[in-house]
Amino acid sequence: MPNSPMTPGIAAARLPDQDYARNFDDLHAPYDGHEAAVAADRCYFCYDAPCIQACPTAIDIPLFIRQIQTAQPEAAAKTIFSQNILGGMCARVCPTETLCEEACVREAAEGKPVEIGRLQRHATDMLMAAGVHPFTRAAATGKSVAVLGAGPSGLSCAHRLAMLGHEVTVFEAKAKAGGLNEFGIASYKSTDNFAAREVEWLLSIGGITVQYVRPLETEDDLKMIRSRFDAVFLGVGLGGVNALQTKGEDKDGVRDAVDFIAELRQANDLSTLPVGRNVVVIGGGMTAVDAAVQSKLLGADQVTIAYRRGRDRMGASAYEQDLAASKGVRILTNVQPVAVIGNGAVREVEFEYTAETGAGLKGTGETIRIAADQVFKAIGQTLATDVGLTVEGGKIAVTGAGRTSLAGVWAGGDCASGGNDLTVTAVAEGRDAAMDIHSVLVG
Repeated sequence: MPNSPMTPGIAAARLPDQDYARNFDDLHAPYDGHEAAVAADRCYFCYDAPCIQACPTAIDIPLFIRQIQTAQPEAAAKTIFSQNILGGMCARVCPTETLCEEACVREAAEGKPVEIGRLQRHATDMLMAAGVHPFTRAAATGKSVAVLGAGPSGLSCAHRLAMLGHEVTVFEAKAKAGGLNEFGIASYKSTDNFAAREVEWLLSIGGITVQYVRPLETEDDLKMIRSRFDAVFLGVGLGGVNALQTKGEDKDGVRDAVDFIAELRQANDLSTLPVGRNVVVIGGGMTAVDAAVQSKLLGADQVTIAYRRGRDRMGASAYEQDLAASKGVRILTNVQPVAVIGNGAVREVEFEYTAETGAGLKGTGETIRIAADQVFKAIGQTLATDVGLTVEGGKIAVTGAGRTSLAGVWAGGDCASGGNDLTVTAVAEGRDAAMDIHSVLVG
């Protein structure tokens, strides 16, 4: 792709062809059988294990590790999938360093936890590679459920409902299923088209029909769907992106980080993706880190993450922050953008230093300018559609296992209140909503 005349610093093919494959290779190589057995031997198989309590899907971690230790990886996978049907992806993208592995007794005693995530991947990959689906459908209930959104929460809900004997129709706004697993995470965390393969495997249970390019746009859309189905689950995610509300935000070279990551994830040839020489990512969460690291891997010279609060307040875990630093990304904290500067295209971003006070975050008046020919906004997403449901804190208000303000309508994942915007939490919410829907439908 040629340079844009308005953004001369942004170009494709910055690296030799062979570098792209190396840079975007699997972040963590999978265990072989011997490595998995050695890693499993480190588990104490704790009674009332703290790792289970730390897992949002409550997987019986000591059990599945013991099953690996005794050469039963397929049984281990079934233990995992019984609680988390997207256990393969979660093994790749879960922040295990702040969940199960942080709670591991080995971590407390030695500073080196059992590598639960990699063991989970070992088991789930083996079962999926065998082409085996570990569950069968119950007898048909005669009930039908609409699931809106084929992301982690929607897929988890759909699978559990199908397993319980309901007929499920999934309405997906995009032309491809997977949600954030497909479009919203760093390419090096999910290689070899894994997200799409996982969806295909999940749907093999049967009883689930997916209709693509069917977005939920209006209150009338929801009314129509409610009239056709016995229950509805909303897993529509957050389609809107927060604005910087900064002068010059509309300049050429400024774009949303989520769009950049989605474009990268769907690219057949990474060398065709244009990237700036000087990239600035504004935000402090996982999306900011993913956008920054991938910009560096595409060949950007200087990449800076700029975050308005201290490093300890960043949404990205310490592990993700260290990953970014190891790839050459600079993390600049306690700065907030005040202006995007340039003649048509971005040339610099001006930031003001901030300080935490008793009255909240305040600008100090001291500023700094950073050279930038490409700026990515990663400052959070918003609910894109108003369909007549009660909204709380910018998300659909839910009680219990995802019940919304409308009878017969449930919600979960990023679009619903109470979650923490993690894939594993979305899976748990979809699963739990499915069980609640089932209890209502069958009495």
